[in-house]
Amino acid sequence: MYQCKRSGTVDTISCSQPLGRENQAGFLKSVESCFGKGQPHIVFDLGCVPLMDSAGLDALLEAGNRCSKLGGSMVLARPNALCRDILRINEVDRQLNVFEDIVHAMGSFAK
Repeated sequence: MYQCKRSGTVDTISCSQPLGRENQAGFLKSVESCFGKGQPHIVFDLGCVPLMDSAGLDALLEAGNRCSKLGGSMVLARPNALCRDILRINEVDRQLNVFEDIVHAMGSFAK
């Protein structure tokens, strides 16, 4: 369901299903699989995620907090218009950086 790919020191997680209660645990497990390789730098590619609900938003915030506690961070990339609105309305975009493309999301860790 979730695909993880490592490029240098940055892990990218992608999925093509809605991020919600039914797959929240799978998402968090994918995030945790990136731990143990130094400071976690994770890009969650939302490019193929059609929708997210409150459980999905909670999972994003929890994953971001877990990364922060380990000295790293998680950013979001390529949300569709609906997901972008959901992130904005729920102010998740104030807690996690959101990028229009993967290249800029990955580059944000170089700063």
